[in-house]
Amino acid sequence: MTVKVIDVPEAHRYEATVDGWSEVAGFSQYIRTSELIAFVHTEVDPEFAGRGVGSALARASLDEARAAGLSVLAVCPFYTGWIGRHPEYADLLYQARSKVSD
Repeated sequence: MTVKVIDVPEAHRYEATVDGWSEVAGFSQYIRTSELIAFVHTEVDPEFAGRGVGSALARASLDEARAAGLSVLAVCPFYTGWIGRHPEYADLLYQARSKVSD
């Protein structure tokens, strides 16, 4: 099974398709600014659950975030768990900066 992931900016989501399947197999919704991308929701069609579609979405979208120099806010529990299992992406996570007042 080949999974293809594309960014669909007008829908604010990444979509995954698989060969031989006419519909979207999964998607990850996001909110994007010039400095940050927040992944807020991920869904995979039940027919493709556990077959790598979610992982392909996460990997492709995080690779694109890295290439664009964006920090990542993993609001979606799937992304939080996926990054936890793939620490090579942990450096992308947004770190809130606290301001120290005098």
